[in-house]
Amino acid sequence: MGKPFYLTTTLPYVNADPHIGFALELVHADIIARHRALQGDEVFFNTGTDEHGLKIFRKAQEEGKDPQEYVDEYAAKFRSLKSKLGLSDDLHFVRTTDPNHKAAAQKIWQFCYDKGDIYKKKYKGLYCAGDEAFMKESELVNGKCPNHPTMEIVEIEEENYFFNLKKYEKPLLEYLNKEGVIIPEWRRQEAINFVRAGLEDFSVSRVKEKMPWGVPVPDDDSQVMYVWFDALTNYISTLGWPEDKKGNFKKFWEKGETVQLAGKDQVRFQSIMWQAMLMSAGLPNTQRIVYHGFITSGGQKMSKSLGNVIDPMTIVDEYGIDALRYFLARHIHPFEDSDFTVARFKEVYNANLANGLGNLVSRVLQLTERHLGTFAAIDSVKEIFESMENYNLQAAMDHIWSRIQKLDQAIADTEPFKVVKTDPERGNKLIDELRVELWLIAHRLAPFMPNTSRVIQDAIRANKKPENLFPRKE
Repeated sequence: MGKPFYLTTTLPYVNADPHIGFALELVHADIIARHRALQGDEVFFNTGTDEHGLKIFRKAQEEGKDPQEYVDEYAAKFRSLKSKLGLSDDLHFVRTTDPNHKAAAQKIWQFCYDKGDIYKKKYKGLYCAGDEAFMKESELVNGKCPNHPTMEIVEIEEENYFFNLKKYEKPLLEYLNKEGVIIPEWRRQEAINFVRAGLEDFSVSRVKEKMPWGVPVPDDDSQVMYVWFDALTNYISTLGWPEDKKGNFKKFWEKGETVQLAGKDQVRFQSIMWQAMLMSAGLPNTQRIVYHGFITSGGQKMSKSLGNVIDPMTIVDEYGIDALRYFLARHIHPFEDSDFTVARFKEVYNANLANGLGNLVSRVLQLTERHLGTFAAIDSVKEIFESMENYNLQAAMDHIWSRIQKLDQAIADTEPFKVVKTDPERGNKLIDELRVELWLIAHRLAPFMPNTSRVIQDAIRANKKPENLFPRKE
């Protein structure tokens, strides 16, 4: 077994159905996890659901449900993404309402409190209910939160516990100054600039009377933990911290390589607040956090009011799991915002899957079925694309598709279907070369399109043309 590799997504709020943005993060993470497993690494791949906080409490009230009943229903929807998106069988799923997670959140609180980094004070500040976070006036755009421009900023005054974030300005800068702790590089500079501008201590609790749905603060029944403080702890609670009975925390977080995936709006939460919490608790920092952009639709941010929300399950139902995985890997930029429309998806599907890969597989396997015997499987070379090591899935997919196009061109140039009639020995050799290259392409596709990869390799082994992999859509 290779080296331990820990990978996690963020945890989505369960106040709405799964959307295409979270499908992007899950699929990208799954591709990375599969890639590392193929390299021989021992992978711990984590996702789950964030189930506390004011938004969820209010949603449950709106629907006339007990909060636990409400989050149970939505957690089941998110858990079902494992099969619906073709995710790895050994995916770990953590819920912030799990008893072991609550215990871990209380333990990290206690560590930070004992360090003198959590204190209580009265506070008045500007609050965004969308982010469930207090904001500086300088962070607002036209008086609104840039992440939730349609929501009103509310001034809140109450007595809460605070985390002494200012204390960690220097340690955070030392952490952030290491190349590679944030990908892409410009997000690292963004985090550095944020810290250099001066940090403010952040609230880590809410008054229980106003918001009872949260993890209880140790030794204070009047307060519950701020949802971010609670939720961020999932990255280690999923490993069994603090008891670590199975040794996963020591193996993967302390001795392994740790990578987190998150959206570009998460930099201050994941690379600043969470890292300061770890420092305060005396725990190792995350080694690398990879930030992706947003998916837009028709050049606009997706919203129900605009009617441009993309349901990933509708795409899967019509086109199949691997078609969606292909699009998210190759046609969504790994770090920048990218556009996704159903029309664009259909265009790409027909051009690159139906007419491209699907047609190529049919042509090659039709030739091998007619002219060659069975295939002896090749021990494929375990390639490590430089682009995958840089978390650039798009570049890795472009590399694979260039090989698909070259193989298509080789058929056009050598015309083995003609040569085999006049010179069977040479014709068979040409066809066998096509088959070997198709096998290697299928191997390279395994992390990205696992079912397609398996179907192609099974068909090559059986020496039989498969059913149409990607039927053309009119």
